[in-house]
Amino acid sequence: MKKIKNLKVYEGMLIVVDMVKGFTDEGILHDKAIKKIIVRQKEIIEESQRKGHLIVFIKDTHDKNSTELKRFGNVGHCMKGTNEAELTEELKEYEDMNNTIIIEKNSTSFMEAPQFRKVMKQVQNIQDINIIGCCSDICVINGAMGLANYCDQWNREVEIKIHEDAIATFDEENRQDYTNAAKLLGKQQGIQYVKKIA
Repeated sequence: MKKIKNLKVYEGMLIVVDMVKGFTDEGILHDKAIKKIIVRQKEIIEESQRKGHLIVFIKDTHDKNSTELKRFGNVGHCMKGTNEAELTEELKEYEDMNNTIIIEKNSTSFMEAPQFRKVMKQVQNIQDINIIGCCSDICVINGAMGLANYCDQWNREVEIKIHEDAIATFDEENRQDYTNAAKLLGKQQGIQYVKKIA
């Protein structure tokens, strides 16, 4: 993880979940339709950059012993050291900005990544967290709900927003029940769903 000197200066954070090639370009779980959200994601990333927010890129990254893969029927994806675990080309330009952190995760919840927990302990003045990425019905919602629970546990008043025009999942047409359920669960936890006003 790249070190940023003082994370206490940030009041806003953008979390970009799993926009890796294993979901956008190649591999068993990829779906090129996910790329339709990248234009909107870039707008949100650039707006966060202008506001001086912290930007955290989460990268789904597994090794051969990952129990997640076994639970989901040995669906090998985003394996460490492969192209699948790399950020999609369209977002790579943002990877090395001064206010970005890259974090690998080995589960469906970014909140469980040890490095992300370290970041959360340090960003003591964060009041506003925005979330974009994929997969909307798995990693986005699992991470967001874990984050909401974490903030509640430590009595941290943080507004959590998922940008519904900047999230997607694979095989979305056939997973509508899951995406609808994810949104309901998120709203039940006080997570806001927002989108750009046309």
